[in-house]
Amino acid sequence: MPDAIFAHPLLARVYDAFDEDRGDLDAYLAIAREWPTDLVLDVGCGTGSLAILLAGHGYRVVGVDPAEASLQVAKLKDRAERVRWIHGDATALPALDADLATMTGNVAQVFLTDDDWARTLRGIRAALRPNGHLVFETRRPERRAWQEWAADVDPVIRDVPGLGAVERRVEVTDVSLPFVSFRYTFRFLADGVVVTSDSTLRFRGRDEVESSLAANGYRVLDVREAPDRPGREFVFVAERSDRSR
Repeated sequence: MPDAIFAHPLLARVYDAFDEDRGDLDAYLAIAREWPTDLVLDVGCGTGSLAILLAGHGYRVVGVDPAEASLQVAKLKDRAERVRWIHGDATALPALDADLATMTGNVAQVFLTDDDWARTLRGIRAALRPNGHLVFETRRPERRAWQEWAADVDPVIRDVPGLGAVERRVEVTDVSLPFVSFRYTFRFLADGVVVTSDSTLRFRGRDEVESSLAANGYRVLDVREAPDRPGREFVFVAERSDRSR
Protein backbone atom coordinates (compact mmCIF):
# COMPACT_ATOMS: atom_id res chain seq x y z
CA MET A 1 0.00 0.00 0.00
CA PRO A 2 1.29 3.50 -0.79
CA ASP A 3 2.19 5.77 2.12
CA ALA A 4 -0.43 8.19 3.42
CA ILE A 5 1.50 11.15 2.03
CA PHE A 6 0.47 9.91 -1.42
CA ALA A 7 -2.73 8.01 -0.68
CA HIS A 8 -4.58 10.12 1.90
CA PRO A 9 -6.95 12.53 0.05
CA LEU A 10 -5.95 15.55 2.17
CA LEU A 11 -2.22 14.88 1.93
CA ALA A 12 -2.37 14.30 -1.82
CA ARG A 13 -3.94 17.76 -2.18
CA VAL A 14 -1.09 19.47 -0.31
CA TYR A 15 1.77 17.40 -1.78
CA ASP A 16 2.70 19.83 -4.56
CA ALA A 17 2.72 22.80 -2.19
CA PHE A 18 5.49 21.17 -0.15
CA ASP A 19 7.31 19.72 -3.17
CA GLU A 20 7.38 22.91 -5.20
CA ASP A 21 11.10 22.84 -6.13
CA ARG A 22 11.09 20.39 -9.06
CA GLY A 23 14.30 21.42 -10.76
CA ASP A 24 14.91 17.72 -11.38
CA LEU A 25 12.17 17.58 -14.00
CA ASP A 26 14.06 19.67 -16.56
CA ALA A 27 16.87 17.12 -16.42
CA TYR A 28 14.44 14.31 -17.27
CA LEU A 29 12.98 16.33 -20.11
CA ALA A 30 16.50 16.78 -21.48
CA ILE A 31 17.16 13.04 -21.15
CA ALA A 32 14.01 12.26 -23.14
CA ARG A 33 15.54 14.27 -25.99
CA GLU A 34 18.76 12.23 -26.07
CA TRP A 35 17.16 9.40 -28.05
CA PRO A 36 14.26 9.12 -30.48
CA THR A 37 11.43 9.17 -27.95
CA ASP A 38 7.70 9.13 -28.57
CA LEU A 39 6.10 7.26 -25.65
CA VAL A 40 7.28 7.78 -22.05
CA LEU A 41 6.20 5.67 -19.08
CA ASP A 42 6.34 7.59 -15.79
CA VAL A 43 6.46 5.04 -12.96
CA GLY A 44 5.29 6.35 -9.60
CA CYS A 45 3.94 9.44 -11.35
CA GLY A 46 2.24 10.77 -8.19
CA THR A 47 0.45 14.05 -8.83
CA GLY A 48 1.65 14.06 -12.42
CA SER A 49 4.24 16.84 -12.52
CA LEU A 50 6.66 15.12 -14.90
CA ALA A 51 3.98 13.36 -16.93
CA ILE A 52 2.17 16.61 -17.68
CA LEU A 53 5.43 18.45 -18.41
CA LEU A 54 6.36 15.78 -20.97
CA ALA A 55 2.89 15.81 -22.50
CA GLY A 56 3.15 19.57 -22.88
CA HIS A 57 6.29 19.04 -24.98
CA GLY A 58 4.54 16.68 -27.37
CA TYR A 59 5.37 13.28 -25.90
CA ARG A 60 2.81 10.56 -25.48
CA VAL A 61 2.84 9.72 -21.78
CA VAL A 62 1.53 6.94 -19.55
CA GLY A 63 1.58 7.67 -15.82
CA VAL A 64 1.19 4.81 -13.37
CA ASP A 65 0.81 5.06 -9.60
CA PRO A 66 -0.75 2.90 -6.84
CA ALA A 67 -2.11 5.96 -4.98
CA GLU A 68 -5.55 6.81 -6.34
CA ALA A 69 -5.68 10.08 -4.38
CA SER A 70 -2.51 11.33 -6.09
CA LEU A 71 -3.90 10.41 -9.51
CA GLN A 72 -7.08 12.32 -8.76
CA VAL A 73 -5.00 15.43 -8.08
CA ALA A 74 -3.05 14.85 -11.31
CA LYS A 75 -6.20 14.54 -13.40
CA LEU A 76 -7.38 18.01 -12.34
CA LYS A 77 -4.29 19.75 -13.74
CA ASP A 78 -4.03 21.57 -17.06
CA ARG A 79 -3.17 19.21 -19.96
CA ALA A 80 -3.91 16.15 -17.78
CA GLU A 81 -6.18 14.85 -20.54
CA ARG A 82 -3.08 14.33 -22.71
CA VAL A 83 -1.78 11.65 -20.32
CA ARG A 84 -3.01 8.09 -19.97
CA TRP A 85 -3.32 7.47 -16.23
CA ILE A 86 -3.12 3.94 -14.80
CA HIS A 87 -4.02 3.16 -11.20
CA GLY A 88 -1.67 0.34 -10.24
CA ASP A 89 2.00 -0.51 -10.10
CA ALA A 90 4.72 -1.40 -12.53
CA THR A 91 4.41 -5.15 -11.99
CA ALA A 92 1.13 -5.36 -13.93
CA LEU A 93 1.62 -2.99 -16.84
CA PRO A 94 0.43 -3.79 -20.35
CA ALA A 95 2.99 -4.20 -23.14
CA LEU A 96 3.22 -0.50 -23.95
CA ASP A 97 6.28 -0.60 -26.21
CA ALA A 98 7.51 2.54 -24.45
CA ASP A 99 10.69 4.24 -25.59
CA LEU A 100 11.59 5.56 -22.14
CA ALA A 101 10.57 4.78 -18.55
CA THR A 102 11.31 7.16 -15.69
CA MET A 103 11.21 7.07 -11.89
CA THR A 104 11.69 10.53 -10.39
CA GLY A 105 11.55 11.74 -6.79
CA ASN A 106 13.62 8.77 -5.60
CA VAL A 107 10.70 6.42 -6.26
CA ALA A 108 13.26 3.64 -6.64
CA GLN A 109 13.88 3.75 -2.88
CA VAL A 110 10.33 2.79 -1.87
CA PHE A 111 10.88 -0.83 -2.95
CA LEU A 112 12.19 -2.29 0.27
CA THR A 113 12.70 -5.96 -0.54
CA ASP A 114 14.90 -7.44 -3.24
CA ASP A 115 11.86 -9.26 -4.61
CA ASP A 116 9.71 -6.12 -4.91
CA TRP A 117 12.54 -4.25 -6.59
CA ALA A 118 13.23 -7.09 -9.02
CA ARG A 119 9.55 -7.50 -9.91
CA THR A 120 9.30 -3.76 -10.55
CA LEU A 121 12.34 -3.78 -12.83
CA ARG A 122 10.97 -6.77 -14.75
CA GLY A 123 7.55 -5.15 -15.08
CA ILE A 124 9.09 -1.96 -16.48
CA ARG A 125 11.28 -3.98 -18.84
CA ALA A 126 8.22 -5.76 -20.24
CA ALA A 127 6.59 -2.39 -20.92
CA LEU A 128 9.63 -1.08 -22.84
CA ARG A 129 10.34 -1.62 -26.50
CA PRO A 130 13.53 -3.55 -27.35
CA ASN A 131 16.48 -1.32 -26.44
CA GLY A 132 14.16 1.11 -24.68
CA HIS A 133 15.61 3.11 -21.81
CA LEU A 134 15.02 3.30 -18.07
CA VAL A 135 16.21 6.37 -16.16
CA PHE A 136 15.86 6.91 -12.42
CA GLU A 137 17.54 8.53 -9.45
CA THR A 138 18.41 7.29 -5.98
CA ARG A 139 20.13 8.97 -3.05
CA ARG A 140 23.76 8.12 -2.35
CA PRO A 141 23.92 6.26 0.98
CA GLU A 142 27.29 7.79 1.84
CA ARG A 143 25.75 11.27 1.91
CA ARG A 144 23.56 10.17 4.87
CA ALA A 145 20.63 12.40 3.93
CA TRP A 146 18.70 11.25 7.01
CA GLN A 147 21.06 13.25 9.22
CA GLU A 148 19.91 16.44 7.50
CA TRP A 149 16.28 15.35 7.91
CA ALA A 150 16.81 14.75 11.62
CA ALA A 151 18.35 18.19 12.04
CA ASP A 152 15.49 19.87 10.19
CA VAL A 153 13.23 20.39 13.21
CA ASP A 154 11.57 23.65 12.17
CA PRO A 155 8.05 23.35 10.77
CA VAL A 156 7.29 24.39 7.19
CA ILE A 157 4.04 26.22 6.49
CA ARG A 158 2.44 26.53 3.07
CA ASP A 159 -0.82 28.13 1.98
CA VAL A 160 -2.82 25.61 -0.04
CA PRO A 161 -5.76 26.80 -2.17
CA GLY A 162 -9.02 25.54 -0.72
CA LEU A 163 -7.40 24.36 2.51
CA GLY A 164 -5.61 27.39 3.92
CA ALA A 165 -2.36 27.26 5.87
CA VAL A 166 -0.86 23.81 6.44
CA GLU A 167 2.09 23.06 8.72
CA ARG A 168 4.44 20.14 8.09
CA ARG A 169 7.00 18.63 10.45
CA VAL A 170 9.35 15.74 9.75
CA GLU A 171 10.88 13.31 12.27
CA VAL A 172 13.35 10.51 11.60
CA THR A 173 11.95 7.55 13.54
CA ASP A 174 14.48 4.79 12.82
CA VAL A 175 17.82 4.26 11.10
CA SER A 176 18.55 0.57 10.54
CA LEU A 177 20.58 0.68 7.37
CA PRO A 178 19.90 0.15 4.57
CA PHE A 179 16.46 1.24 5.83
CA VAL A 180 15.56 4.69 7.10
CA SER A 181 12.09 5.47 8.48
CA PHE A 182 10.55 8.87 9.05
CA ARG A 183 7.23 10.48 9.85
CA TYR A 184 5.55 13.54 8.40
CA THR A 185 3.00 15.32 10.57
CA PHE A 186 0.63 17.71 8.82
CA ARG A 187 -1.50 20.16 10.78
CA PHE A 188 -4.28 21.95 8.92
CA LEU A 189 -4.33 25.24 10.76
CA ALA A 190 -7.83 26.30 9.69
CA ASP A 191 -9.53 23.48 11.59
CA GLY A 192 -6.77 21.83 13.61
CA VAL A 193 -6.92 18.49 11.77
CA VAL A 194 -3.68 16.49 12.13
CA VAL A 195 -2.68 13.74 9.69
CA THR A 196 0.54 11.72 9.91
CA SER A 197 2.35 9.69 7.27
CA ASP A 198 5.03 7.09 8.02
CA SER A 199 7.54 6.12 5.34
CA THR A 200 10.56 3.86 4.98
CA LEU A 201 13.18 4.11 2.25
CA ARG A 202 15.93 1.72 1.26
CA PHE A 203 19.34 3.17 0.49
CA ARG A 204 21.11 1.02 -2.11
CA GLY A 205 24.69 1.61 -3.14
CA ARG A 206 25.79 2.05 -6.73
CA ASP A 207 27.15 -1.48 -7.10
CA GLU A 208 23.96 -2.99 -5.69
CA VAL A 209 21.76 -1.05 -8.10
CA GLU A 210 23.95 -1.88 -11.09
CA SER A 211 23.91 -5.59 -10.19
CA SER A 212 20.14 -5.58 -9.83
CA LEU A 213 19.71 -3.96 -13.22
CA ALA A 214 21.97 -6.50 -14.90
CA ALA A 215 20.16 -9.38 -13.20
CA ASN A 216 16.79 -8.18 -14.44
CA GLY A 217 17.46 -7.62 -18.11
CA TYR A 218 19.15 -4.22 -18.40
CA ARG A 219 22.48 -2.88 -19.55
CA VAL A 220 23.77 0.12 -17.60
CA LEU A 221 24.81 2.86 -20.03
CA ASP A 222 25.74 5.60 -17.59
CA VAL A 223 25.61 6.70 -13.96
CA ARG A 224 25.29 10.47 -13.72
CA GLU A 225 25.05 13.29 -11.25
CA ALA A 226 21.66 14.85 -10.62
CA PRO A 227 22.23 18.35 -12.06
CA ASP A 228 20.12 20.02 -9.38
CA ARG A 229 21.66 17.99 -6.52
CA PRO A 230 25.31 17.32 -7.40
CA GLY A 231 27.02 14.78 -5.22
CA ARG A 232 23.79 13.73 -3.53
CA GLU A 233 22.23 11.28 -5.95
CA PHE A 234 22.98 8.75 -8.63
CA VAL A 235 21.04 8.98 -11.88
CA PHE A 236 21.07 5.58 -13.58
CA VAL A 237 20.65 5.37 -17.34
CA ALA A 238 19.94 1.80 -18.45
CA GLU A 239 18.83 0.09 -21.63
CA ARG A 240 16.61 -2.93 -21.98
CA SER A 241 18.88 -5.78 -22.97
CA ASP A 242 17.52 -8.53 -25.19
CA ARG A 243 20.60 -10.70 -25.26
CA SER A 244 20.07 -14.37 -24.53
CA ARG A 245 20.97 -15.17 -20.95
